[in-house]
Amino acid sequence: QLQLVESGGGLVQPGGSLRLSCTGSESTLNYYAMGWFRQAPGKEREGVSCISGRDNFTLYADSVKGRFTISRDNAKKMGYLQMNSLKPEDTGVYYCAAIHPAVGNCYNNYEDFGVWGQGTQVTVSS
Repeated sequence: QLQLVESGGGLVQPGGSLRLSCTGSESTLNYYAMGWFRQAPGKEREGVSCISGRDNFTLYADSVKGRFTISRDNAKKMGYLQMNSLKPEDTGVYYCAAIHPAVGNCYNNYEDFGVWGQGTQVTVSS
């Protein structure tokens, strides 16, 4: 069954950058929409960005527009989240998740995403 693994998290100063990676275990990932979610300390999980499997349609939370860029490389079975101009409020555990087109798309709630990575910690602090 499809599995996802995130990497690239770490500690960065405000204004800095990080790139998160999501590696799929199977090429079937290419048919799934791939989303990034995060959960800050004491807060609920929220959607950050998403990219479709069909036409590379992208979606961003208002809080990250202009700063984050989502992409994918289907040949490598990987997805990425480039995070620039990071702010302390970006701190949290970031998760990669995927949803099959038969189930939904990037507009679905996070609970509908059926495949999840283990999460990677991002800390933005001076």
